[in-house]
Amino acid sequence: MVALVTGASSGIGKDISKELAKRNYNLIIVSQNQEKLNKAKEEIQKEFNCQIEAIQVDLSESQECINLHETVKNKYGTIDVLVNNAGFGECGDFTQTDLEKEIKMINTNITAYHILTKLFLQDMVKQDKGHILNVASIAGFMPGPLMSTYYSTKAYVVRLTQSIRQELFMKKSKVKITALCPGPVDTNFNKVANVKFNVKQIDSKHVAKYGVNKMFKNKLLAFPQISTWIIRILAKILPDQLLAFFAYFVQKRKITR
Repeated sequence: MVALVTGASSGIGKDISKELAKRNYNLIIVSQNQEKLNKAKEEIQKEFNCQIEAIQVDLSESQECINLHETVKNKYGTIDVLVNNAGFGECGDFTQTDLEKEIKMINTNITAYHILTKLFLQDMVKQDKGHILNVASIAGFMPGPLMSTYYSTKAYVVRLTQSIRQELFMKKSKVKITALCPGPVDTNFNKVANVKFNVKQIDSKHVAKYGVNKMFKNKLLAFPQISTWIIRILAKILPDQLLAFFAYFVQKRKITR
């Protein structure tokens, strides 16, 4: 059995890779940072008896995503599990945040997910088996002033996953797709996004274990914290503008610069 995990050099991605290795999956781990990727490979192989291929890919480049699928398919055929985890955020007033960084974020958080999900899903549907785990966020269920681009990218991931799930259900496909929706997690995300959370952050190992378990149990949305599940319910009840009002002050306290 073969699983591909993007953003696997650290944080949730690395911990998801370990969870899959526990289940006797051989791994294809993907990241832009080859040095960190090699370290992650060594660390995982020390703990688990599995084969691991580390592939350096800039997922913000669409052609590299397409090339990744082609390379993997030619070597492994149809993989059993795809985990779209790579992504990053940015915090600040929309008029002041860096456009180039935001475009790269959109390409990584949305376009890469879209391309990889489509191409690997097409293979899985033909074989009528497989699992896809898209790492989204509780941010995908509400407006996110001062992190507007990031919240919007995660909303795309949630809606894409929900829509594909229904299509698969209607044609009675055995392929399964899940969106993992954590709240703040203790990873390198904070440094990249220029934020510091004022609430307790959940451990990435817990998020990874929870997400993988729910994926194999065929859950559509996986909320690893009770607080995120409650926020999801409130987001369905409260007016969007009220959510945006509260979110603004929550985000404002996070900004580190």
